[in-house]
Amino acid sequence: EVDFADLAAIALPFMDEPNHPRLRRYTKRHTIEWSERVDAADAFLFAFPEYNYSYGPVIKNALDYLHAEWNRKPVGFVNWGGNSGGTRAQTALRPVVGALGLVMTTGNVEINVPQRQLSDGEFVPNEQQASVLKRQLDELLRLGEALRPLR
Repeated sequence: EVDFADLAAIALPFMDEPNHPRLRRYTKRHTIEWSERVDAADAFLFAFPEYNYSYGPVIKNALDYLHAEWNRKPVGFVNWGGNSGGTRAQTALRPVVGALGLVMTTGNVEINVPQRQLSDGEFVPNEQQASVLKRQLDELLRLGEALRPLR
């Protein structure tokens, strides 16, 4: 089962909890709902673009709202950007997910200039991207099972 979490639709305000997330003493309904959603997940695949050589503040804010809910769960990245394919955004986010206890997949999808791969307004992955994504999804499933006892 896949839960597609669109951060634009979730619309978390910038962190507004009075307590540190590691305490799990949430006071806001949006935080409680976000906590329940993340807690229920076994693995994550973050899809995000590169902005100004990094990731955007919305993804950082969504991560910062919680702490224990992320711990010992696998995460993979799908990034896009210009010539770098989003590599710099991925590189910048790695220390953050590591500090939260998330476990990175070994392969991640990087898409150079995704506009070139649009067909009738829909993104069409090339063979390499499709292959890496399949391996990444397989790894997320394996890691999710392996890490479950540690949570």
